[in-house]
Amino acid sequence: MKNNEVIRIAIAESSVIIRSGLSVALKRLPSLKVQSVELGSIEALNDCLRSQPIDILIVSPNFGNYFDVLRFKESPIGKGISVVALVSTFIDASVLSKYDDSISVYDDLEVISNKISRLQNIESDDDSDSQEALSQREKEIVVCVVKGMTNKEIAEQLYLSIHTVITHRRNISKKLQIHSAAGLTIYAIVNKLVEIGEVKGI
Repeated sequence: MKNNEVIRIAIAESSVIIRSGLSVALKRLPSLKVQSVELGSIEALNDCLRSQPIDILIVSPNFGNYFDVLRFKESPIGKGISVVALVSTFIDASVLSKYDDSISVYDDLEVISNKISRLQNIESDDDSDSQEALSQREKEIVVCVVKGMTNKEIAEQLYLSIHTVITHRRNISKKLQIHSAAGLTIYAIVNKLVEIGEVKGI
């Protein structure tokens, strides 16, 4: 697909704030032309799919109490549509694995643009993966945070000073625009930095 073609995206999410916010963000993607439609119910989704072609469906796994992504993909109405999980709360990795990709409410415009380009097989000038925004050391620190380690424990494990760990964590928050351990956990699972069993408290 050429990057000047219009990408038709349906956003199925019961929260109007999240749905509308994502719709606005999609229209601001610098290198992609996106036409989005907001859907607040299963009925609206079904009507939309019957009346207009959709390239990508971004849907909350909790949409309509539970969105059966495998059933949707096997149905005639879902053929050829990329299905992306819209992650706004903690979602089990086994659920996310059924989707073609996932977008977190913490993702920035560049990350969203890269994911949509990948799904649509659009060649981009910048082939860097969203994960590459982090250095290898920063990824190691994310993994430690997700495992529930304190700054002192991270410093000891990685042979760093506590001050350096704090600086790295500040840089990670700035790069990812994620400011909580829960957000980092979602990021780490979605980007396959950790397995779900490694996350403390699960």
